[in-house]
Amino acid sequence: MASNPDIKIADPSSGQNIRYNSTSSTSSFVHTTTPASVGDALLDNLTSTVTLIVEEEQEWGDILTLILKAGAMGFIILAAIFGNLLVIVSVMRHRKLRIITNYFVVSLALADMLVAMVAMTFNASVQLTGRWMFGYFMCDVWNSLDVYFSTASILHLCCISVDRYYAIVKPLKYPINMTKRVVAFMLLNTWVSPAIIAFVPIFLGWYTTDENQLYRIKHPDECDFKVNKVYVIVSSSISFWIPCTIMVFTYLAIFKEANRQEKQLHSRIGNAMLMNHHRNSREYNSNGDVLSSSGGSSKTLTMHEVHHGDLHSTPTKDRNIIKMKREHKAARTLGIIMGTFILCWLPFFLWYVSTTLCGEACPCPDIVVAVVFWIGYFNSTLNPLIYAYFNRDFREAFKNTLQCAFCSLCRRPPSDLEALDVRRHSLRYDERTRSIYSETYLKHIDRRRSSEFGSSL
Repeated sequence: MASNPDIKIADPSSGQNIRYNSTSSTSSFVHTTTPASVGDALLDNLTSTVTLIVEEEQEWGDILTLILKAGAMGFIILAAIFGNLLVIVSVMRHRKLRIITNYFVVSLALADMLVAMVAMTFNASVQLTGRWMFGYFMCDVWNSLDVYFSTASILHLCCISVDRYYAIVKPLKYPINMTKRVVAFMLLNTWVSPAIIAFVPIFLGWYTTDENQLYRIKHPDECDFKVNKVYVIVSSSISFWIPCTIMVFTYLAIFKEANRQEKQLHSRIGNAMLMNHHRNSREYNSNGDVLSSSGGSSKTLTMHEVHHGDLHSTPTKDRNIIKMKREHKAARTLGIIMGTFILCWLPFFLWYVSTTLCGEACPCPDIVVAVVFWIGYFNSTLNPLIYAYFNRDFREAFKNTLQCAFCSLCRRPPSDLEALDVRRHSLRYDERTRSIYSETYLKHIDRRRSSEFGSSL
């Protein structure tokens, strides 16, 4: 009996031939694969393998980016906290730093430290996790504290600029106007007035639009600070534009007055040195001394005297000159702090005002928003570094405080910065004295004394 042939049926969907065997007791389908379908299967396998590799590489790239972001944010937060804490502890430990200006500096350090502890930490959690994890109410708390401490930091810098203005431009009125009571009142205003634009409008919902308020209720896992046009104008003016305008004009007046005083000081010293040198020259010539090599030596003497100060200086004059130089150096340091603050916060407020007034027509990437926020936050980390680099008193106090904190002799008393200052001034005075009396000048003095001794004989 002849066997029945197999029946081949083509499957158009998969490109495979299905063979039907009718002779077997149980009918079965046997799949056969054509060469074209083999190539497609290999290509599908290769594509899936490449996709898995790309996904794994992208996952590792995301993990590396997350680690870098966490490291950078953690460094900024810790540096801001411990740096500003070092400022506060150093001023408390060293009596010489307890001056009126440093009251504002300590209060500013406290505001910057709270910015790091409250504002930066919540922002870092959003940047690292991609969502808000603390609920609707804590979103308002975070936004209000962020606005509050940032505004307080700006107002502190404004108060510092006013303090420096009276110290440099109007020094006679400074002890009368800048008393401890006035300073306490200014500090109280810098901590109370930011609450008007921070807590009240945010908790009452005046700061944002109705649409964003409804969106926040439906999406409690998001905490975007979207404000209306009225609030952005009022808050940015109080927090940034008005105080920075005051700081710019006060520091322009301070630098102009400081340069004028320095030029006047050098002019007085130069005139006094020239008159003193000519008087001494006339005395030498009246005694019959011929200064054959006085051309070069007299020029050297005059330049040294003009540069270093009056030959007949008194301790009172030295203290006044040292005090004036210290005031000018403090003004420069605080001017650098103000300039750094403006450079750090100006990008944020430009973004803050422009995107709010422009609306949806001006979209901004999330990465840009994160960058301008953290550039502003970074200012709270920079202030202690500026103190340590530009102010010698703070540098010595920081060194002594760190030695006390990390060395075994933790209970030793703070270093006497005034004694160190006096010792350095005496060394500078000795160097100045040696530089004034050149060899030629000393030679002529010895010659004059020997002639007087011979005539007496």
